Amino acid sequence: MQAGLAEIQKNIAILTTLTEPLQIVDKRRKQIIATVYPRLTTHNAQRLAGKYRLRIPATLLTATFEEAREAAMLAAMKEKYDAAH
Repeated sequence: MQAGLAEIQKNIAILTTLTEPLQIVDKRRKQIIATVYPRLTTHNAQRLAGKYRLRIPATLLTATFEEAREAAMLAAMKEKYDAAH
């Protein structure tokens, strides 16, 4: 699916109802500017993980997006602040 910047500005609902990857195109230069993916589900996360999918912890395989984000944030904060002590 492709859309120009003007189309997205006119109809922001394109992004909120996204079910497949969307390529944003600069129509003047005829270049792809960005690719926007829908919110990750477990199936999409495993598909995008590629060769690293076996490294996904079992607890995150069934987690919702919010739970996975919170776990990643806690791990990052622990790494950042525990290393200082």
